[in-house]
Amino acid sequence: MFYTKSYLRDLSRTGRKGTKTFSATVNESKNSMSFDIFLSHSYRDKEYIEGLFLELSSKGFKVYVDWIVDSHLDRKNVDKRTVALIRNRMKQSKSLIYATSENASTSKWMPWELGYMDGETSRCAILPITDYENSTFEGQEFLSVYPYVTKESVKGLVTGNISTEEILWLNENSRSYQSLKEWLR
Repeated sequence: MFYTKSYLRDLSRTGRKGTKTFSATVNESKNSMSFDIFLSHSYRDKEYIEGLFLELSSKGFKVYVDWIVDSHLDRKNVDKRTVALIRNRMKQSKSLIYATSENASTSKWMPWELGYMDGETSRCAILPITDYENSTFEGQEFLSVYPYVTKESVKGLVTGNISTEEILWLNENSRSYQSLKEWLR
């Protein structure tokens, strides 16, 4: 299943209400000198990205989102220092997740970030943000060379109680996949 716009929007709103939780998550990311995930996205998807940041962080990943971690950056005044900082943040990251939606195709930064990180680590994946969980994903042609992220709820016994855990999978294709945690090791 894919992440939906409505799920991420709701998560963002809920996370904002729990300001202490959101602030603690942001502060933890700001104090980090390394990240598991550099989250490449269109700023037009801000309401979904905030939810995705919270979701990935709640699963134990250290996530970099430029306007959250480096809130001092000015999107209207990009210069060589901005590029140097973004490049450094990618070097501090183990991977890049390309959060794609219909807004991604208009982003100038996303293809640059993907190309840069692919050259640095070759550890890039696509995370579609869709309208429906069971949507099919057909992104821009060049995205098909990268694995994509899905989520799955798995029930299991934990200390005698049945609980549900959500696992993020990295899918090379329909028959080859591994957990996102394993991929980041």
